[in-house]
Amino acid sequence: MARLTRTPFAPCGCAAPHEPGFACAAPADGTGAHGAAVDEAVLRAVFPDGPTRRAMLGRFGAATLMAAIGGVFPMGHAREALAQAPAAPEKRDLKIGFIPITCATPIIMAHPMGFYARHGLNVEVIRTAGWAVIRDRALAREYDAAHMLAPMPLAISLGVGVANPIPWAVAAIENTNGQAITLAMKHREKRDPKDWKGFRFAVPFDFSMHNYLLRDYLAAHGIDPDRDVQIRAVPPPEMVANLRADNIDGYLGPDPFNQRAVFDGVGFIHVLTKEFWDGHPCCAFAVPREMVQSMPNTFAALMRAIVEATAHANKPENRREVAQAIAAQNYLNQPPTVVEQVLTGTFADGLGRVQRVPDRIGFDPFPWHSMAMWILTQMRRWGQLTRDVDYRAVAEQVFLALDAGRAMREVGLPVPESTVREHVIGGRRFDPADPAGYLASLPMRR
Repeated sequence: MARLTRTPFAPCGCAAPHEPGFACAAPADGTGAHGAAVDEAVLRAVFPDGPTRRAMLGRFGAATLMAAIGGVFPMGHAREALAQAPAAPEKRDLKIGFIPITCATPIIMAHPMGFYARHGLNVEVIRTAGWAVIRDRALAREYDAAHMLAPMPLAISLGVGVANPIPWAVAAIENTNGQAITLAMKHREKRDPKDWKGFRFAVPFDFSMHNYLLRDYLAAHGIDPDRDVQIRAVPPPEMVANLRADNIDGYLGPDPFNQRAVFDGVGFIHVLTKEFWDGHPCCAFAVPREMVQSMPNTFAALMRAIVEATAHANKPENRREVAQAIAAQNYLNQPPTVVEQVLTGTFADGLGRVQRVPDRIGFDPFPWHSMAMWILTQMRRWGQLTRDVDYRAVAEQVFLALDAGRAMREVGLPVPESTVREHVIGGRRFDPADPAGYLASLPMRR
């Protein structure tokens, strides 16, 4: 079944989320939310233009429209077909590229802990050197799906940083929080960002939450990220070595490399990014958009595996077991102690303290459209995106909230009633109803 891109979810008696105006009773054939999904899929096929569809819903109501469509379309048979047990994946043997960081925990652990196999998939997870390599191999279809930074599918879909726009999608968020600013030990007395002029920072990639959060943090402290400091892209596995060699003064990067710098005695954790935006996204499980249509059963199986793994990783009682599973040489290749400190949130900070932050990293698969909208404001703010776009429309196209919500519901996870919410970032309120106004209020725009 073709993917449905929806506007904010609204509660409905069938337990399925719908766009405003589509309120249905649970189908009499007993297919429940599945039947509602068929109804809305047909409605979208008949009225593919969003404004027209919403206008028709507002004027006639869902029941009247569906009754009229039902006269020419076999709705009962479609509902019954969808209600059957999950169909076999069209393609079982898959390759998924990942960067060896704790953000990729669900993608990685789903291999040794059997989540892929449980859903009929034979997945090879492939360690990859850096984000540019991930992007290039994914676009060349050497990988069937990929661990990507959450902003990457937005940039790829818009043709930013690539030769031509290629439709890619965030099927699920891999992790929330889980990043930090780490500084070289020689800077332990320079904790005020106003003293950082001339610093050389690393981030994993230009199109990354790390880049945007670092820039936002610096600008809030009066430091121009393009003139007062240097920011360069460095693959995460190379960050600690560059800090040790004094090639950089610090980085805003993913774990386990913040904790590894502490473990090796070459750096300290200045601040966790959850202090900037608690619950911010970082990495994503990304797929080519056409997979949703061309291999719907494979896509659905992947989603179930990823969402189940994400839910398992998010439980505190599972974190040590997960750490052991992903620390191995063919995955993160890190001392289990380092990975455990990250996942459990009890860690040495390099300044002589042991901190206890249970939500240092979290795992929540829901790809909020408002997260994507904030990312787009930052791409525009710093000159990566040189034209105005419809923030909401792009977010709905790239962040597959409906598909993630469906998979979450299937494994018993709660699903938000809306795909947007307000976020507090660096002390500022981001209202998804007015992204342009938010952008205009920010200091230091390009």
